Amino acid sequence: MDFDALPHDEQLNRLLALAQAALDHYDLPAGCTVEMINLSENATYRVDEPGGRRWALRVHREGYHSRNAIASELAWLTALREDGAVITPVAVPGKDGELIQSVSHELLPRPRHVVLSDWETGDEPSEDAHDLREWFEILGETAARMHDHVSGWKKPDYFERLTWNFETSLGSTPHWGKWRDGMGLTPEIEALFGNTVDLIGRRLERFGKGPDRFGLIHCDMRLANLLIDGDVTKVIDFDDSGFSWLLYDCATTVSFFEDKPEVPALLAAWVRGYRKVRDLPAEDEAEIQTFVMLRRLLLVAWIGSHSETELAQEMGVSFTGDTVPLCEAYLSNFG
Repeated sequence: MDFDALPHDEQLNRLLALAQAALDHYDLPAGCTVEMINLSENATYRVDEPGGRRWALRVHREGYHSRNAIASELAWLTALREDGAVITPVAVPGKDGELIQSVSHELLPRPRHVVLSDWETGDEPSEDAHDLREWFEILGETAARMHDHVSGWKKPDYFERLTWNFETSLGSTPHWGKWRDGMGLTPEIEALFGNTVDLIGRRLERFGKGPDRFGLIHCDMRLANLLIDGDVTKVIDFDDSGFSWLLYDCATTVSFFEDKPEVPALLAAWVRGYRKVRDLPAEDEAEIQTFVMLRRLLLVAWIGSHSETELAQEMGVSFTGDTVPLCEAYLSNFG
């Protein structure tokens, strides 16, 4: 059985069945319910028990991360939390004491890796707020604390995460599919995107990967992955975390709305927040738009390779079309 070839609704039904089976791997109260809350690379579920306690259950996509890579993610989350850098989710061990469970179900051809975490209280910052600059300053401060932590953290010997460089984003070995397979590309748009990709590659080559510019980062630092609990800021969803340019964390803050007129002010707010904690040289700040374009075209690729998700269907061809003026402006200003 080819799971990826199944109709989308059938995939969801089978993933739900596996998520329900996963509950038996944990010491949970009887009567827990399972409800999907997000489908992207992985399927994430909310687990509720009748008494009101709640957990988050993540069923990992087959072939995206190895067990070792998931263990590495959990090791970093634990270090960030225990060292006081940021508050992160707390993974719950299974009955066998392991944080990563391998769960099988007759409806799926192979077992899936599963992680259960305590439910983190708090609310996602509203993107409908009158002024998002305050939230973007918080994003910048938070990223800076995480970058500072990584610079002094000794990784476990087994540590393994994806590397998000030019080749694995827009080049010959992309993690999220080829940008040329994005939705709605015409020959003219493909040529424009190709010129933009070439310029991004040249500028990144000059920018380099020195330890002050490249390292372990979150790789998806959007408002959607912050929780605000009173005066406390929490960071969730480290699934894309890996090795990349530090400024890629800045670019991901404006994911999916890079073309909006408020973006320059939001990025400036991020920089202000970052500099409250950590130095950011002017020459690095001047290259932020390159990382914004890297991320934008990477999202074109992601939408093309994840057409079954609600987000990809919502963005679709219009996202590609809205990328055209961004590429034209980037080539004009940076070429």
